[in-house]
Amino acid sequence: MAKSNKVMIQVCLCGAGTKKSQAPTVPYTADELAEQIVACAKAGASIAHIHVREDKMVNGVMEIGYKSMSLEKFTEAVEKTREACKAAGVDIIINLTTSGGEYEDHKRLQHLSALEPEMCSFDPNTLNWANSYIFENSPRMLNKLSQEVIKCDIKPEFEVFDTGHIDSVKYYVNKWNIPGNPHVQFVMGVGGSMPGTAEGLAWMVGKLPENYTWSVTGIGKAHVPMMLAGLALGCDGLRVGLEDNVMFGKDADGNKIIATNVQLVERAVQLAKLAGREIATADEAREIMGITRHCLRDETTKPSTYTE
Repeated sequence: MAKSNKVMIQVCLCGAGTKKSQAPTVPYTADELAEQIVACAKAGASIAHIHVREDKMVNGVMEIGYKSMSLEKFTEAVEKTREACKAAGVDIIINLTTSGGEYEDHKRLQHLSALEPEMCSFDPNTLNWANSYIFENSPRMLNKLSQEVIKCDIKPEFEVFDTGHIDSVKYYVNKWNIPGNPHVQFVMGVGGSMPGTAEGLAWMVGKLPENYTWSVTGIGKAHVPMMLAGLALGCDGLRVGLEDNVMFGKDADGNKIIATNVQLVERAVQLAKLAGREIATADEAREIMGITRHCLRDETTKPSTYTE
């Protein structure tokens, strides 16, 4: 298939760690997520990557907006997003995280069969995230996730943080015969993994088989440089959002400007167009990645069918 001139813009709205103390604009609730996803879709995003949050007691202290893998929270977020998109007349691919870290395997997988997103994240390896904690993705968990994406017809987004992760992607694709052309999301600039440099990105892109599609994001200060490098290398997509970067720039006095998700999408759109690329709609993104559009259930959500 000929390389498309379209660029897919993915917005990663909150992640598991960005706090309102860092960016008051980061969404915590299902209502906030749905509202921002609609706005980002209107601005040019074709994919919405969703994490959920909950209020939780942690070491005797109530944490507001703490990371969560609650099926109830995912269900609320997805249903409100689908309703809001339908009401606004916009279309976007829902991509649910499976990055649960310390959560049990079943909690990281149960929302897939229950909610049937068109995409989900697939972190193919474990790493020492920013040299501060273990971002655990065990072979046990990844084998289960491989089976789940096949059973539920969900497109895995393989999140690659370092060079060896590409080999892990190939391993799980081949072992389980995961159908379709694999899609890789390069996440550049996490401490303890591949730095956010054009040289590093070019090396990793060169290791991908021809039938792979790929997108890129840079963490923090690597955010804009990785978009520019990705466009120069012919990326299929750009990932932006407050999960990866909270700064939009600085004002005339040198003060930090905290971003909104919509601003980050709009900037990605502008950069892509300056590079002579067109912005993919959600349906065009489905075509690029080989996604079969799922029927959206507007009224009911079936219970999870995940089993150990």
